[in-house]
Amino acid sequence: MAAKKKSTHPARDKLDAVGMDEICARTADCIPMRTIAAEIGVDWSTLSAYINATPERVQQYARAREAQADKLAEDILAIADDGTSDVYLDADGNERTNQDVIARSRLRVDARKWLASKMAPKKYGDKLDVDAKISGTVIVQASALDERI
Repeated sequence: MAAKKKSTHPARDKLDAVGMDEICARTADCIPMRTIAAEIGVDWSTLSAYINATPERVQQYARAREAQADKLAEDILAIADDGTSDVYLDADGNERTNQDVIARSRLRVDARKWLASKMAPKKYGDKLDVDAKISGTVIVQASALDERI
């Protein structure tokens, strides 16, 4: 029986074993690319090169990133709606606002809003009114006109 030939591309073999579907599922679930790479046992640049190796993988990954932006938007609502730790009872039994929890929630929401706006700017980015109409009167001082004439 012949010995099995050792692969010359162990990183690619690891990535092929996991597959693009799983990489994209993890991406859509907001798992960072560095974490995905570490879990597979490759470095970030190797994972990036693997994704960018074919147009099909690039398109599949782009769809996963769009799904990731949608998940971030859903997370924003969940965080904003969760007020379970916003208040507490102090030692005297008085209800107090937990400013640390509220500030942390605000930070979590802001981070997700920023990421979603960068991942899917048409869907979650700031809308700019490019059809704005400008009207008004320009007033120029006579002394300014005299200097230029």
